[in-house]
Amino acid sequence: MSQFRVLFCCMGNICRSPTAEGVFETVVARAGLGPEVRVDSAGTHAYHVGEQPDARSQRHARSRGYDLSRQRARQVCEADFEVFDLVLAMDWDNLAILETLCPHEHQHKLRLFMSFAPEAQSAVVPDPYYSGADGFERVLDLVERASEGLLVHVQQCLRERDAQSGTA
Repeated sequence: MSQFRVLFCCMGNICRSPTAEGVFETVVARAGLGPEVRVDSAGTHAYHVGEQPDARSQRHARSRGYDLSRQRARQVCEADFEVFDLVLAMDWDNLAILETLCPHEHQHKLRLFMSFAPEAQSAVVPDPYYSGADGFERVLDLVERASEGLLVHVQQCLRERDAQSGTA
């Protein structure tokens, strides 16, 4: 069976999307789905390609048990829309950019990440770059909530794939 692939996207790929990648990767591993789910992140802009996540993102994530240190920023590329099953934007602006980059046949893969946590009453994960510690903690709170909902969705997709392939 092929892996289910999730790509998280923000503007520069140094704060929100690497945080989402690290948190969701941990959630997936704790659920015992590590080999079945591939997680990655990318930016809609090339501002920070090759750089580690923002030190503040790393510090706040580490305080909650998430390691972002192995990640390096990259920009979304055309192949991502074909390879990934879900391409999740952190906010409306990045979703709009992804919609312009994404081929028509893959538009159904695009969503706002926070759509997996409607009870959070936030449609977006706000950019913490110009904020203080509270902004980075808010990002983690939102990402953790949406990751739980996303896990349920991915588990359902994996069950459906198994049923279709006759391996259920």
